[in-house]
Amino acid sequence: MKAELEKLIELQNTDTNIRRLKNAIKTIPERRAEVEEEYERHAFEIRELENTKAAAHTRHGELEKQIAEAKHNLEKADRDLKASQNQKQYEASMRAADTLNKEIADLDTKIEENNAAVEEADKALAERAEEAATLESDRKRALKKFDDVVKGQHAELELETHKRNELFAVLPKNYAAVYDRLSTRSRDGVAVAEVKNGSCSSCFMALRPQMMLDIKTSSNVVKCENCQRILYILPQEKADSVVTN
Repeated sequence: MKAELEKLIELQNTDTNIRRLKNAIKTIPERRAEVEEEYERHAFEIRELENTKAAAHTRHGELEKQIAEAKHNLEKADRDLKASQNQKQYEASMRAADTLNKEIADLDTKIEENNAAVEEADKALAERAEEAATLESDRKRALKKFDDVVKGQHAELELETHKRNELFAVLPKNYAAVYDRLSTRSRDGVAVAEVKNGSCSSCFMALRPQMMLDIKTSSNVVKCENCQRILYILPQEKADSVVTN
């Protein structure tokens, strides 16, 4: 393989990596927000359980107060019943007592349901106690890991950019011009494409046998007849290395 073509391939690989890194860096805010949102979702669920438990405790107190008031009124109704002096007073006291007994029974049912809600919240909180205890530290650790990845991407981009400048500087001007023109007009930035299974790996056009031979033997660069990208075929040992890696 000609030295110039090797440089073109290396330049293309470098540019592809730079493109990948720039795209990754561009999405940093969204990716960081996803990490934050994941932990916020867990925190929200735990807060909701705590709020449910607190509301149930408050509700329990309110129900107990209503029961106490209903029982006080029932005692009064019982006294009125015993002190009734005619049929009308007796019936009125009986109706009041029946209403209050039903009210107390309904309140008892509500207290049982409320207690079940408290127990359910307690059980859920107990199951997530370890998660709740470490949630904030886990969040900080995940964000630290994310920030380290981002820092590494910035450092890699700087190195790849420096490498690209060096490669471009030693590339013959005619090759550099062709590469620049092809990569600029290409939507994916690919100017140099590998031949895979007898086809251009960028546009998937099948290559004629003579073209395959020219790519392997010609001292000049060979372009795809369809997309005009520069074509190359990896030597077998390099192709095997790429597959293995």
